[in-house]
Amino acid sequence: MTADVVVAGGGIGGLAAALAVARRGHRVVVCEREAEFTELGAGVQLAPNGLRALARLGLAEAVARLAVPVPELRFMDGVTGEHVVSMPLDERYRARFGAPYVVAHRGELHRALLAACRAERRVELRASHPVVGYEHTGDRVRVLLQGDRSLTADALVGADGLRSAVRERMLGDGRPRNAGITVYRTAVPMERVPAALRQRAVTWWAGPGRHFVHYPIAGGRYLNLAPSAENAPPEPFSGRPVASATVLAEFAALCEPARRLLELGTGWQAWVLVDREPVRRWTDGRVALLGDAAHPMLHYAAQGACLALEDAVALGTALDRPAGAFAAGLAGYAAARRDRTARVHRLARDSIALWHAAGPAATARNAALARMSASDLYDYVSWLHGPREAAPEAPEAPEAGTDEGTYTLGGFLPSAPDAAGRAPDGPSGTYTLAGYLEPL
Repeated sequence: MTADVVVAGGGIGGLAAALAVARRGHRVVVCEREAEFTELGAGVQLAPNGLRALARLGLAEAVARLAVPVPELRFMDGVTGEHVVSMPLDERYRARFGAPYVVAHRGELHRALLAACRAERRVELRASHPVVGYEHTGDRVRVLLQGDRSLTADALVGADGLRSAVRERMLGDGRPRNAGITVYRTAVPMERVPAALRQRAVTWWAGPGRHFVHYPIAGGRYLNLAPSAENAPPEPFSGRPVASATVLAEFAALCEPARRLLELGTGWQAWVLVDREPVRRWTDGRVALLGDAAHPMLHYAAQGACLALEDAVALGTALDRPAGAFAAGLAGYAAARRDRTARVHRLARDSIALWHAAGPAATARNAALARMSASDLYDYVSWLHGPREAAPEAPEAPEAGTDEGTYTLGGFLPSAPDAAGRAPDGPSGTYTLAGYLEPL
């Protein structure tokens, strides 16, 4: 069979890519390795940049029906229980960024994309069709499927995730990097959550070597719980059942309100976090990578789904041309996306120092964050959440070793807190949620 474009992978990124390309007039075949088109995981955060991408895919109304608007992002000291700072997501935020910040169930978002693909006559969905590689054949691509099957297409999009067969054929860079962190996930019916703990906000409890985030999903019917800890698992694994006692022991250092929420959890599953180093090469002629296949990163920037959706929209624009020009279009797509995604990748890694600080570093962090106003916080995420054409470039982080002090969050906190634990008011700097430490 022939097609204009084959998309390997039927997750959020792959389905979004299929929609974006089909709406440019091309026939798309989506090849999913599993027997059904499903999405694993519970919660997903969607910042305005992700919502703008969904709107461009024609899914604004569908997502509005399933998403839960968030009133604020709350940062808590997970040991003392102190409320350190919040980013209000009110009318000021919406006016600044042109959209709200919402949370949703990953499965519901995936089903909305799947329904849109099924309604699009140019998209064909094929389950149980694992893509295992590709070959260039003149001006086409032969897409290799498991079981000695193949498809011929004008282009192939590898949206097949962390362990992408398309990426392996293109780059051969082996297994993802084990980040040494385990994340535990479950969802609790909201009626089981004590009224005093029913926060609609996305809330982070930061502790030494670990942190805990929670927010409502599924229209507010469930509270998504996702604690993570630096516990050096020797090998990556995904979706492994874990006893509640194990989770509670891992986070015993957190304060009583955080532990009360964790005690509500049942049916816990665990994942070892992995990522890869950013790469410059995303294309091989008529073959391109997208989403986690192109830029797998830690989830600490809460941007994985948003970036995959951005990729999909950019891909659709890049392939708004005749098939003979697809290779040039894909090269332009990669050039437009790789620096931004690499910057977010760095933010995700650097954020570990923010969430997991201990002792004097945590004290200094709290003091620095507490000084930030809503306007300050908006300024620092504008490059990430704002429209690309209006967002300033993110500041460059200083190189390690260029200053004395504690390296954290991609920058330096040059002066230690005083004897009372207060951060200095002098020329030290201020934390930014863009992942950098800028001078005052």
